[in-house]
Amino acid sequence: MEGTILVIDDEKKLAGLLSRILELEGYRLLQAYTAKDGLRILNQEDVDVVLSDVKLPDINGIELVRLIKQSKPFVEVINLTAFGSIEDGVSAIKRGAFDYITKGDDNDKIIPLVAKAMEKVRLGGNKAFPRDKTKRKYGFDQVIGRSAAIKKAVELSLRVSKTNTTVLLQGETGTGKEVFANAIHYGSPRAEKAFIAVNCSGFSSELLESELFGYKAGAFTGALKDKKGLLEEANNGTIFLDEIGEMNLSLQARLLRVLESQSFIKVGDTKPTTVDVRIIAATNLDLQREAEKGNFREDLFYRLSVFTIALPSLSERREDIGILAGYYLDDFAEKMNKPPFSMDSGFIRALNTHPWKGNIRELKNVMERVAILADEPVATADLLPAGFNASLPDGPVFDMQTMEKQHIMKVLSHTGGNKTETARLLGIGLTTLYRKMEEYKIPAAK
Repeated sequence: MEGTILVIDDEKKLAGLLSRILELEGYRLLQAYTAKDGLRILNQEDVDVVLSDVKLPDINGIELVRLIKQSKPFVEVINLTAFGSIEDGVSAIKRGAFDYITKGDDNDKIIPLVAKAMEKVRLGGNKAFPRDKTKRKYGFDQVIGRSAAIKKAVELSLRVSKTNTTVLLQGETGTGKEVFANAIHYGSPRAEKAFIAVNCSGFSSELLESELFGYKAGAFTGALKDKKGLLEEANNGTIFLDEIGEMNLSLQARLLRVLESQSFIKVGDTKPTTVDVRIIAATNLDLQREAEKGNFREDLFYRLSVFTIALPSLSERREDIGILAGYYLDDFAEKMNKPPFSMDSGFIRALNTHPWKGNIRELKNVMERVAILADEPVATADLLPAGFNASLPDGPVFDMQTMEKQHIMKVLSHTGGNKTETARLLGIGLTTLYRKMEEYKIPAAK
């Protein structure tokens, strides 16, 4: 994922925990503890979404929404409060807030809510920024590497980008599937239209259905007005369905209908809605095997896999590790106002022998850590995380912490990186799972 989030909360521990949870989703996080500091950061940094407490020491968080929207109309603001009220919620929305939620409810809601806010920012960004800037940010120039494997993936993507063909991106978590989806869209005739990314594992089945297809007023309790679905929002553009293997069978049937007829029926409607939308799907699962096991519709698999692109893991393109490390180090050095880094031989050797199970996302996170810790413009092996090259032991393990770490990693692998489902299977809260992943240094899956 891409995007910068600013958390404004005078409770520093809560701000830190919330920031860490969202960092594990791949976002860049900034923190402020007063409204004044938050506004200062907004003027200095390129922020996409603000999470602001309502009770701040200097300015009420709802009033802060109005101030933010005055100067940064394309920044989305989500208000957080310990004691929610309908009056405050209505007031926040009127001032332009994206949403208003009560603390304590946010553990399960905040990740999909932030993802939706980011999608709205991206749509707004298409209107706000010049075409060339958007293309530079999301085009094939963002794919770094010279290995044969990555060159083949880029070549295939360039060829298919000129068409309207459905694309299936297959690869391990962290291999850059959304980067490729963006590049395909912005290299296509649809580039001037919307690109909307949806993580199918980030929503319940019912919510994903209403988000994708929309609904008519009165379709169910709480449906007070008509809602456009994301397929309709992406009309004439592209919709990227990430973690498509997590979609349930009934929704798969509805998606198949869209692929076959470019039409669907909203929840509560009687007439079909017609769209012209390109679908790019992505998964880290073997969908053909999932279809054979009955977990995925075989007919949908064949419609999605008209043009399949396999994205190589970092271990399959080891000649690119040094190039990628240098690229990210330079990027972080610039952002931190530090001189460009060089890499010594021990550092490069450590990078080349690491398993990189988290792929490019893990590499990027490690380089950010190195850039923060380095006092000199030389990246050395001592700046890498403790036990950086250590792999799990082959023999029996009996200490509780190691066993717990291994068990969490196995369940994450079983769910394909779906953290909500992993927490459910483990019988723990989502926040507890994130805390344990941080404690055991388990790379965040997509």
